[in-house]
Amino acid sequence: MDPGFTAEQDGIRRTLRDLLHKRCGPGELRAALDTPRGHDPALWAALAEQLGLPGLALPEAYGGVGCPVTDLALAAEETGRALAPSPLLATSVLAAPLILALGTDAQRADLLPRISGGTLTAALAVPAPALAAALDLTGPQDGDWAGGGRAGGIQARRAEGVWRLYGEAAQVLDGHSAGALVVAAHTGGFVRSRTLLFVVAGDAAGLVRTRQTALDATRPQARVQLRDVRAELLGVEQASTGEALARAGDFAAAFLACEAVGAADRALERTVDHLGRREQFGRVIGSFQAVQHRLADVYVQIQAARSAAYYAAWAAAGHGAEGGPDGPESGSGAGGRGGCAGPGGAGRRGERVGGLALAQALEALRRAAAEGIQLHGGIGFTWEHEAHLFFKRAAGDELLFGPVHRLRAHAAEGARLFERTEVPV
Repeated sequence: MDPGFTAEQDGIRRTLRDLLHKRCGPGELRAALDTPRGHDPALWAALAEQLGLPGLALPEAYGGVGCPVTDLALAAEETGRALAPSPLLATSVLAAPLILALGTDAQRADLLPRISGGTLTAALAVPAPALAAALDLTGPQDGDWAGGGRAGGIQARRAEGVWRLYGEAAQVLDGHSAGALVVAAHTGGFVRSRTLLFVVAGDAAGLVRTRQTALDATRPQARVQLRDVRAELLGVEQASTGEALARAGDFAAAFLACEAVGAADRALERTVDHLGRREQFGRVIGSFQAVQHRLADVYVQIQAARSAAYYAAWAAAGHGAEGGPDGPESGSGAGGRGGCAGPGGAGRRGERVGGLALAQALEALRRAAAEGIQLHGGIGFTWEHEAHLFFKRAAGDELLFGPVHRLRAHAAEGARLFERTEVPV
């Protein structure tokens, strides 16, 4: 793996940082959070028109830019720095890869060009709190998270060739404003239990959506109720839904890890800047050795998390781990161009490291945010200061996609790290 960035990747990151600096400052951020959507539609339109960000990792045939998913993950570091509230995660990271992987030609042609252009947002709806399990990040995909054939969750029934959905899902990212929903629903009853994905239009009859209060307001969430809602099966019934969700989950974890690294880096920058100006006992606080040691520890933890996040993004793009297209010997940079397998590909065969990278990045963000609040002193605890937003991002992401110890435990189980081996006598 060549850790260097290409000129194109540097250009994307630089342009995105400049745009977010101008359009997503502290004042604009708080104003966007108070809107019904929870984000600024004008900023989302600018991200789509100027950078093509919603379709950055989608094929050109569907109006996308055609970049590897690595580029989208690297862009996440900049959106994380600004804590930018946008439907990017829900639309381009969770929903769009599933449509691309499972959808029919007609479904792709209908949905993906509008997603690429920023005119359509989408969301993935699974019964709460099962998002992390559905994405194969914290537990086995045994079907129980989708209802398991019993009451609860979301159920799908087909009558006269038409699918109807019943049930509800909570904690759906951007579910209150999405123009289309990708809904995981259980069908087949208890005996023939299976989970399928369906597409539901945002204005479908019987669909009731309510925005929920969330710990992290920069990630708007909604409760989605489906009351005999007409739905369209995504792809075909024989599709490997679980595998597609696992691939999307691995890339989502890499994306979130890059976001968390960007947020942690910005939190540390703000803390260092404050400590370089605030004086105590006749000298700036940042000159005290004990304070410097604390900051150094945070810096080292962030750099380790950044390395893990970059590798996870590189592995999720399907780069070979032992040479070949985009392997270490290819010198293709962190986002090499050839042989991209799409979200959730594997570096080594079967290798998925997004969960581990996410665990490390969330720990780094939580540490950087906590130290920032303490080292800011009394002002760090106030509602008016931005320090608490970084801590809430770490806590909110861990509630949605973690917790950290479960991310690591599931990765260890997948790698059979603690399996007992029989030694012949």
